[in-house]
Amino acid sequence: MEIDPRGPRLGAVIAVVVLAAALLTQSAWLLAAQVIVFAVGALAGLRYAPYGILYRRFVRPRLGPPAHTEAEAPPRFAQGMGMVIGALGVICYAAGVTAGGLVFTALALVAAFLNAAFDLCLGCHVYLFIQRNLRVRPSA
Repeated sequence: MEIDPRGPRLGAVIAVVVLAAALLTQSAWLLAAQVIVFAVGALAGLRYAPYGILYRRFVRPRLGPPAHTEAEAPPRFAQGMGMVIGALGVICYAAGVTAGGLVFTALALVAAFLNAAFDLCLGCHVYLFIQRNLRVRPSA
């Protein structure tokens, strides 16, 4: 499935705000809410991701068509990475390891910021690296 790449970028902008608030407040609940958003995008698909719905309903109608589209798989994989990193942060907070919660929240924040500010999707690059280098190749 092909997607408008501007949607995940808007989602990254919103995630930056949520993750920055979670980092500043050390809120496991706010981080957990962002993990749920990541989980929906990763597991159900970007079509059902809450920030994607906001983009399609309120932003996309005001823009022209995208200059290009991209495959859904890399940004969906990136959502999965955000889900795992954020979940580790929630687990650390719940276990009373605040430093771990802060580190994992900061990691997710940095990744979201790079996507939002520079259109650099770390999870997408990891996905493409795996596809190019780590897949099992059939033997001849």
